[in-house]
Parts: sequence; structure tokens; C-alpha cells
Amino acid sequence: MEVTLSGKVILVTGAARGIGAAIAAQAAASGAAALVLADRDPVPGDWPCPVETVAADLATPEGPVAVIEAALARFGRIDGLVNAAGLTTRGSFGDADVALWNRMFSVNARAPFFLMAGAIADMTARDAPGSIVNIQSVNAHCGAPDLAVYSATKAALQVLTANAANAHLRDRIRVNGINLGWTDTETERHLHEVTLAKGPGWMDAQAAGRPIGRFVSAEDAARQAVWLLSDASAPMTGVSLDLEQAVAGAPC
Repeated sequence: MEVTLSGKVILVTGAARGIGAAIAAQAAASGAAALVLADRDPVPGDWPCPVETVAADLATPEGPVAVIEAALARFGRIDGLVNAAGLTTRGSFGDADVALWNRMFSVNARAPFFLMAGAIADMTARDAPGSIVNIQSVNAHCGAPDLAVYSATKAALQVLTANAANAHLRDRIRVNGINLGWTDTETERHLHEVTLAKGPGWMDAQAAGRPIGRFVSAEDAARQAVWLLSDASAPMTGVSLDLEQAVAGAPC
């Protein structure tokens, strides 16, 4: 079956850059009828289909509501949702505080929950099938020590993926996730080379030592996300795919 989003209105969060931007571009290239692109920052691009951009801070309770309302006001429906927005701020048992915990969970777990709720409400009201894809993380399996809070948020999102899939099987709403491994994005490069002061070229040196000689790319993630959004992946639901250069359970 051809992987196509023909006729579908797709909502993507975190669409200004990185993984969200790559997913939006792949969705457009795959024939989406329209896109709703949400981010705190302006979303660039010359799009081949109608696009509604929404400036929203998903750390606030009002953010997800504004995104759903904007999508329905412009296009009247939501056929697919990708929760790609997220924070990767470091926080361990030794240095995390309540403010960090609350902000991480607000963006990485609370916002996706209410965006899913909004999309599901529209789909069920129309008695229409739909597809939701959550961008998760292999850190949900455990996570590095400095990613304790981040890992907890992604574990929560993985459970919500399975819960929503189970709750809405009979509504023909499929909900799947992608547990991303180390992915090469502009944000990731800035984090390591600038914020963590590891210096220019550090990411490239790390990439050379990966099993396939490079990191997972945003485009790799985008192809999988669009496949999961499309009817080509039906009837798969409740699945969280590990997209990483390692096999879970294999010896290190």
C-alpha cells in the first residue's frame, strides 16, 4: 500500500524546527490536504498545501486548547495528530527541582494528553477514524542519570499512547509512538556543543562512532511518523517503536 496522507488534515506540534519540522515537510510531501503547525516560535516554510500556523506555549494549560481550537476553526476537522514538541532539559535526582519537574511534565506529558483529548473528541464527534503519533524516547526504558525527569515524562507519554489506543479501538482511532534514540537536530547540537560546552565538532565525532556511522536523523523519524499516520500502517495501534541503533535486551 502506498504511504499517503491524501485528503487528511494533519496537526503537528513543535513544527518550527528539528523533528517536528521534518515531520511537517514529510506530511506535506505525502499529500496531506492541509497542515496545522504549532510552536512557540514562528514556523517558516513555503508549503504545497493550505497551512494554519499557531503560536502557542504548550507549557501553559491554555496552549493545547488554543491549538485544537485553531485547527477546527480553520479546517473543521483533525484527521491526524503528531505530538513532536518536547523539552530535553537535564535533571537528575541530585539537581532537579520542583519547577523543572513541573515544566517538563507540562510540555512532555500534560500537553500531549490534552492535544490527544481534543483530537479524539473531534474524531468521535464526527464518527471518523483518525491516527495519532507521539514522539517519545528510548529513555522511557530507563534513561541516563542526568535525564531522570525527562525519562519519566517520556515513560508517562508511552503509557498514555497505549491507554488511548486501547480506549479508542472501537472508535477506529489508532494511537502509536516512536521511541527515538539519539537524533541529530539543531537543538541537540546546540545543547552539547554550546550549552554543555563540548565544543564544535563534538557531535560529528560521536556520530562517526555510531553503528551505522551517523545518528538517527529527523528525516528518519519523519518517515516513520508519516507511515504511522497513514492507512498503510493500519490496523497497528498501541505500539511504541524503538528507532535507535541498538536492540533492547542485547548485551552492551
